[in-house]
Amino acid sequence: MTTGTGTADEQHTVELSAGTLAYGDTGGDGPVVVLLHGLAQDGSVWRKVVDDLRTDHRCLTPTLPEGSHRTAMRPDADLSPRAVAALAAEFLDRLDLRDVTLAEVDSGRAQQVAAFHGERIARLVLVSCEAFENYPPGLPGKMITLAAHIPGALHAVVRMMAARPLRRSTAGLGVLSKYPVPDEIIDGWMRPLLTDPAIRADLRRYLLGARRGEMAEAAEALRGFDRPALVVWAAEDRMMPLAHGRRLAELLPQGSLLEVADARTLVPEDQPGLLAGALRDFVATTG
Repeated sequence: MTTGTGTADEQHTVELSAGTLAYGDTGGDGPVVVLLHGLAQDGSVWRKVVDDLRTDHRCLTPTLPEGSHRTAMRPDADLSPRAVAALAAEFLDRLDLRDVTLAEVDSGRAQQVAAFHGERIARLVLVSCEAFENYPPGLPGKMITLAAHIPGALHAVVRMMAARPLRRSTAGLGVLSKYPVPDEIIDGWMRPLLTDPAIRADLRRYLLGARRGEMAEAAEALRGFDRPALVVWAAEDRMMPLAHGRRLAELLPQGSLLEVADARTLVPEDQPGLLAGALRDFVATTG
């Protein structure tokens, strides 16, 4: 099926315990790289990196139920962040993906997958993401989480964030990237939330399920992740403190740090060539 996410890959679906999950898959026999997105985003945030890596890697971009998914999850499904991390691990199991390089930007689910469901993960790549006590991160994260606690407020906040005159604002999506994300990509991210009450209900369950201290717990558990890990952090990030990237790299037993200039949180948008090159070298040198 095709979902109009801005990716050039055919979109597939898989039935998981929480519902139907869509994902992009470049196919091929190269090393498997699974790329996770952030809140109110989908796999298209990685589109430029995927276009670079697809020649020699198999890239998969699942759309987790974090607000930009097109099919609502089951009404009784647990959609807390920890449960969504378990859902990402279930995705790896159902597709029988092995020796996986798991990467994520913005959100912290990859940390929880690696910490608590890491059997299929060979390498971990954390790109400017929520960590430690920075949860929910920044003003936009705190604002949308607060809105989830007030009946009817989430829809209003989503409309404000999606409004084209406001989406470049540092109080909204503009804080995430140094260079503007194309409007058609943001439109694709926001459309499910704007048009489908069931998707908003899913996001609300996700936001209400966030638990203070859970990212600190995941970080502590990562001290036992004894496989190669690369931490990539934007030097100009306004949402995710650079000190957190350094802390993550230090606590991971095989962690290394790459600081990226001229970029904010969405490094796949601001510096896709550099990031793709770093991922390719990381997979090659740790194989």
